[in-house]
Amino acid sequence: MNVFNSIGETTDKATDIGETYFKASHQYLKLKIFQQLTLSVSMVTKLVVIGAFLFLGLIFCAVATAMAIGEALENLLLGYLIIGAFFLFTAILIYWSRAAINKIVLQKIGDKFFSEK
Repeated sequence: MNVFNSIGETTDKATDIGETYFKASHQYLKLKIFQQLTLSVSMVTKLVVIGAFLFLGLIFCAVATAMAIGEALENLLLGYLIIGAFFLFTAILIYWSRAAINKIVLQKIGDKFFSEK
């Protein structure tokens, strides 16, 4: 019976080690999800705040530039049209290069998401 007791004890130890490993893995997974979630929320929050102020600054600069161009050309409407055309041209360039932008974004997010730290 000594052999059976030894096998039973080994099985109990293996079960305990397996349960400990499972609990540790579960806890690690929860911490990893928390880390990724906080990084993502932080990044989105910073992006929204910085983006809002950049957008406001860009609007004011665009209006001022359009007014300056309009005064230089003695036609305010022409200044606004030139700035509008500039923004449309920029939007078209960004649209054409969207594949490269997607690649950069996926690479940056992939590096952060799959980091081992």
